[in-house]
Amino acid sequence: MNSIEVRVIDCHICRETERGYKYLLLKRSSNQIYPNIWQCVTGKIKLNESAHKAAIRELKEETGLSPINFWTLDHVNYFYESKKNRMNLIPVFGAEVDSSLIKLSLEHTEYKWCTIDEGIKLTLWNKQKEGLKIFHKMLTYEEQKSKFLKL
Repeated sequence: MNSIEVRVIDCHICRETERGYKYLLLKRSSNQIYPNIWQCVTGKIKLNESAHKAAIRELKEETGLSPINFWTLDHVNYFYESKKNRMNLIPVFGAEVDSSLIKLSLEHTEYKWCTIDEGIKLTLWNKQKEGLKIFHKMLTYEEQKSKFLKL
């Protein structure tokens, strides 16, 4: 193995409704890597930028939203990138927003506010599915963990 890198983030977005939490999924544009898949907010960490600051910046760039609550999750996404022979470790965050109005960037063509079950079905990558499940569990059943992980 040549390298292990932390260069990108995942950020799951929720908003509370009368029927419980809804989770935001974004559909990637056809001209992007991994075209037309549904996913959470993702993005690269800039030089000298912390992972959590990158997640907040990417949230704003990809959706126009800012978090009212923000957490680091006790989950790390990872994948092997064969072209570069490297492992990628991906810090995972959760953000609560108070608006359902999205301003999509050019990276995405659609968005959906989903129940947890809909979100899991739409998301392609298993590690992003796991991150979404962990975020939902923290919000709905693990109040103490939510307090510890809040940034």
